Amino acid sequence: MTRRLNLWERAMSGTKDFSTTRRDLLQAAATAGAATALLGSMGINPALAAEVGRSEKPLKAAFSNAGLQATWCAQGKQAAEFWGKLFNVEVTWFDGQLDAVKQRAAIDNMASQKWDFVAIQAFGIGTLTQPVQKMIDAGTPVIDMDTLIAPLDQINVHSFLAPDNEFMGASVTQALCNAMGGKGKIIMTQGALGHTGAQGRAKGFNSVVKQFPNIEVLDTQPADWDVSKTARLWETYLTKYPQIDAAFFHNDDMALAAANIMKARNRTNILIGGVDAMPPAIQAVSEGRMFATVRNPSCRIHGGAIIAGVSAVVGGEKSGQGIPKNVVTDGPVVTKANAAGMQWMQDHFLI
Repeated sequence: MTRRLNLWERAMSGTKDFSTTRRDLLQAAATAGAATALLGSMGINPALAAEVGRSEKPLKAAFSNAGLQATWCAQGKQAAEFWGKLFNVEVTWFDGQLDAVKQRAAIDNMASQKWDFVAIQAFGIGTLTQPVQKMIDAGTPVIDMDTLIAPLDQINVHSFLAPDNEFMGASVTQALCNAMGGKGKIIMTQGALGHTGAQGRAKGFNSVVKQFPNIEVLDTQPADWDVSKTARLWETYLTKYPQIDAAFFHNDDMALAAANIMKARNRTNILIGGVDAMPPAIQAVSEGRMFATVRNPSCRIHGGAIIAGVSAVVGGEKSGQGIPKNVVTDGPVVTKANAAGMQWMQDHFLI
């Protein structure tokens, strides 16, 4: 078997698919190490990580996530394309459009074509099982991202790369409850109820608030990751409830949409917590407009899917052996203290 050149060797060799400008040489050195660091952070053997390099032939991969209207999903696409270029993978995108029916049509289309590997974040559990099973039966490695396509005992995906959503929901809720002094009124605005990530975040929220008998939960309606729906909900809440001390949102997009409504209604005393730690939320935490968020590592998940696919196709890595069936890709709670470093890592598609 021909030894695969790593990124630095390819840069030094002057191969036509990797330019040799000073900037590219530096990037090659940095990103080769970043790839190893990313794999190590995912719990994968560092010795294997050291072997991962560009595929000698271009690979074709199909990706889909819930919907590019969501900034987390849009950042994930950028990360997948960034890591794809490093590893000689051509990424074709099938947008879920934040709609289970539309995503199903896109995945049916995906399943009618041939790919070296695919990676999918489902809008809702159980909505994509049939076309995904078709691809698995054809021998295509399928990497599941962030939310379950189906329970892992019901579909043989190559691996499931996801954060601990219950931890994320609980950690931000705990921060909010502590800041409230253990008493007051709180609202949770959920994502799509069929999304297993949203289910975990709600479970984490509930596990914390039940420990505070003096905290009243006013409402827990879903807004389906939709900022317009969030704005409408919060217009209603601010009219209906004269006292709201804190609000937990299942993603930052919804949190910031509600924050705009709060500002317009002069209700800026409400403590706001989100999930994802996207750049606008990191800025909002730094400026005090949001109290806290937690990093759902879009770059680590989407970049990790590229590396998992390349490792499967080029390195012969096996599901459940070379790579765990379930890879936990956690990120930290983001406060003013670590916001700047978190932003830097996102800028380089590391977390």
